[in-house]
Amino acid sequence: MSFEGKYNAKSPAVKRLMREAQELHDATDEYYAYPLEENLFEWHFTVQGPPSTDFEGGVYHGRILLPPEYPMKPPNIILLTPNGRFEINKKICLSISGHHPETWQPSWSIRTALLALIAFMPTPGNGTIGSLNYSPDERQKLAKKSLSWRCDSCGRISDLLSKDTTKKPITEEEQHMLDTIALKADDSTPQESSYTSNSDASRENELRHRNNIESLDAEQEQPEIIVNPQVEVMSSSNDFLWNVLIAALVSAIILLVLRRLFLV
Repeated sequence: MSFEGKYNAKSPAVKRLMREAQELHDATDEYYAYPLEENLFEWHFTVQGPPSTDFEGGVYHGRILLPPEYPMKPPNIILLTPNGRFEINKKICLSISGHHPETWQPSWSIRTALLALIAFMPTPGNGTIGSLNYSPDERQKLAKKSLSWRCDSCGRISDLLSKDTTKKPITEEEQHMLDTIALKADDSTPQESSYTSNSDASRENELRHRNNIESLDAEQEQPEIIVNPQVEVMSSSNDFLWNVLIAALVSAIILLVLRRLFLV
């Protein structure tokens, strides 16, 4: 496969992809990937279902769409074979895909993306874009059917993987990525959501709930003022008696003054 004369050989993306095409030229028993004859920025890949999972024995095919800025920006991954974990013909949401450019690292490669995809298959979908949560029985049935699935451009995909069990050693960086994926899978629960907006809303609700509790506690700490109705009645009665006494005294003084005037 030659791309000489079709692309700018000085382009970092072209040089990187041509080098990766040479490195991935030979298929392994785990994965195989190659660029299309007419487009270096679109690859087809085939991966073996991870052993001891619902996908064991299955062979899954898909497309990798690479941006012109690769490897500074991540690829988009599309599954074509029905599998019960990812929707087909749709860009799936993974930490190594175009949905999360903030987690992508330029040192990663197409091989890294394939290893990550295999590692992600047994993990819970948790409602992420392009995820499915089929039952184990349904996934196992799809794994068996995948062996006879055909790609329009590649043919029978189960014949693309090598029968040789020799594996290329996993680098330290790739192992760290795979360990991170496994750790996330162990910590996740069906109730968790991977959408950032949902987690932000949860934190906001938690903060609002905490503020409400603090407000209630503050109200309870304030001294309670008890108004006794009997005290109010007695206070009103005392005021009335004083007013009567003052009025009587003023009237007596006026009568005394008038009497003296008339007597004189």
